[in-house]
Amino acid sequence: MSFPDVFDTVETWVFDLDNTLYPAASHVFDQISRRMTAFIAEHFDIAPDAALKRQKDYFHRYGTTLRGLMVEHALAPGPFLDYVHDIDVATVEANPELVQKLGHLPGRKLIFTNASRIHAERVMERIGITHHFEDIFDIAAADYLPKPDRTSYAMMLRRHGVKGATACMIEDIAANLEPAKAVGMATVWLKGEAAWAKPQTMGIPRYIDFVADDLISWLDGVLDRRGIVVPTSTT
Repeated sequence: MSFPDVFDTVETWVFDLDNTLYPAASHVFDQISRRMTAFIAEHFDIAPDAALKRQKDYFHRYGTTLRGLMVEHALAPGPFLDYVHDIDVATVEANPELVQKLGHLPGRKLIFTNASRIHAERVMERIGITHHFEDIFDIAAADYLPKPDRTSYAMMLRRHGVKGATACMIEDIAANLEPAKAVGMATVWLKGEAAWAKPQTMGIPRYIDFVADDLISWLDGVLDRRGIVVPTSTT
């Protein structure tokens, strides 16, 4: 896929968090998933394998496991989010190259995540990118309506005064980009190997403007098109 000009006029960059701003190989989401399973097993007093089955079922039907628990069992979100995000983020490594590239990327930068603000803040601090982002639109800000629920996208744009036509969303789950495109945003799918993150159709859907193998290479492409030269680090 050639590098398109759709990014040339973007004024606001909206980044997903988990498996987007750090690699999936950090296994942060694996830790979260295991804690979801443990929470469900304890809350409903069921075996771990039954808990995992319920967890995945809710994820696929509702966008997040939490949403399924809230809709079907009126679960209070706070204790669940606190429990599943009580993980070791030491596996997330500092990324000076990403820090540098984001620093040269012109425009506003926001986080849009189905996770909690506290989790996002911890991860961003580990990477070293906190100072580059204006704000975090987390699951609580979305009134617990997770991506890809279209309502949450409209809420995010409205809260931050962003026009979809001048924004771009970068995300590792392909399905989460369809609502972004529907509100006029440019879209970047950060390609991964997980089946649940891939498009559910043959080929690349029209709602995806660009497929990136990695975040740094895509940022290099944007900066290059805008004629922005990033100094080579000497450290």
